[in-house]
Amino acid sequence: MTFPTSPLVLGAMMFGTAIDEDTSFALLDRFVERGGVWIDTADCYAFWASDDGRGGASERVLGRWLAARPGVRDRIRIATKVGAEPLWAGSWPEQRAGLGRRAIHDAFAGSLERLGIEYVDLLWLHQEDRRTPIEETVDAVAELKGQVRRVGASNHPAWRIEQARTHALSKGFTPIDALQLSATYLRVRPGTLPEATAHPFGQLSEEQLDHAREHRMEVWAYTPLLAGAYDNPDKQIPEAFDHLGNTRRLAALDDVAQQTGAARGQVVLAWLVAQGIRPMLGGSKLHQLESALDAVALTLTEDQLKQLDVR
Repeated sequence: MTFPTSPLVLGAMMFGTAIDEDTSFALLDRFVERGGVWIDTADCYAFWASDDGRGGASERVLGRWLAARPGVRDRIRIATKVGAEPLWAGSWPEQRAGLGRRAIHDAFAGSLERLGIEYVDLLWLHQEDRRTPIEETVDAVAELKGQVRRVGASNHPAWRIEQARTHALSKGFTPIDALQLSATYLRVRPGTLPEATAHPFGQLSEEQLDHAREHRMEVWAYTPLLAGAYDNPDKQIPEAFDHLGNTRRLAALDDVAQQTGAARGQVVLAWLVAQGIRPMLGGSKLHQLESALDAVALTLTEDQLKQLDVR
């Protein structure tokens, strides 16, 4: 997959909580100045860091930024998510909004109000909801026609996404055409899940990637830089990635980084882009954004890609 605009997605998860509004505006402004297009948020961001235990702060900051920047809406695309907002403070993950018809409609109406916009470019089903038939979820999103340009699924198994797509296509609805999962250059040890991935089906698998490619669905990768562990000596690569195969992959990554003069994390982002995957940046500092934008513009050679393809 090739990208006509910058493939980097700016993650707004911590805007309005851990990242103050002035810094959030600065990051957004610079992202747009450098050709960034996609901005990702959710109705539940960031409930775990908010004073009241509820989400909405990120969307409200984005709404105020959009209102303060007339005309910028035509230059960017907004993606938000529904389904993971806790029903009350402290109730997640046992009690969350889910993906029933009423929950989707109520959550989406709240998102539009906070964002101050009339439509979103992509609506994500945030976490799978086994309590709700997937057909009900698909029908509920289809009822938002005109307000939702595209539909995506985050943290869903491949088989459930295909159920949703089959139902949507049978009724003439727009099917899911994007997946959002945790993905990076290193591979998790079989049977493990990184702590940062709080969902059983949140880690991109070979099956999910094959499914996406077969049906021409976009793949977005969250936590691609392992919270800075590739380059920050004060941070350790999570234990779930500790195995012999990754020792070899890290050696290859070090070699390619030396060849390109880029940091290891930058090579990771460039590698993801070369796989047709959109990396997402959740950084809180301008220099992190600049580095990521430089990284996704880096073209790795065929020899370098082969070198990184360590099994």
